[in-house]
Amino acid sequence: MRRAVCPGSFDPVTNGHLDIVSRASRLFDEVVVATGVNASKNRLFTPEERMEMLREACTPYPNVRVAGFGGLLTDFCREHDITAIVKGLRAVSDFDYELQMAQMNASLAPGLETVFVPTAPEYSFLASSLVKEVASFGGDVSRLVPDFVNDRLVRRLAERRTSSG
Repeated sequence: MRRAVCPGSFDPVTNGHLDIVSRASRLFDEVVVATGVNASKNRLFTPEERMEMLREACTPYPNVRVAGFGGLLTDFCREHDITAIVKGLRAVSDFDYELQMAQMNASLAPGLETVFVPTAPEYSFLASSLVKEVASFGGDVSRLVPDFVNDRLVRRLAERRTSSG
């Protein structure tokens, strides 16, 4: 079985992420969408919330499952018999960073391959951090994330405004 991982923070999951997951699901027998669960004070959603949103977003793909991981991605891959890491590339700057990560991962886990998938042009600018920033100023991000994610994002940002004001 050819098993791959699509790792990320997915805070929140975007249509760009889902484009990569969809394409990976056609290339591999099984795809694990893995979100880091390490504590971070910059996250808008908890690891559990991010995994819940990912599960809902990935329901159209029967060979995709969602998992959380802490520590090194290479350890997660070894524990789950994963042989490939799938990473979406938006721009040359992504390639510079992701190539370095791929080489580090290969040095830690020989035989673990990284597959780069170019982002669809309509998502080339899309990043979770930009979605959060635009939404925090009241901008409409509904075309950039699934509807249920947009609803949760709007609610969470409203909760934060209420609790801080």
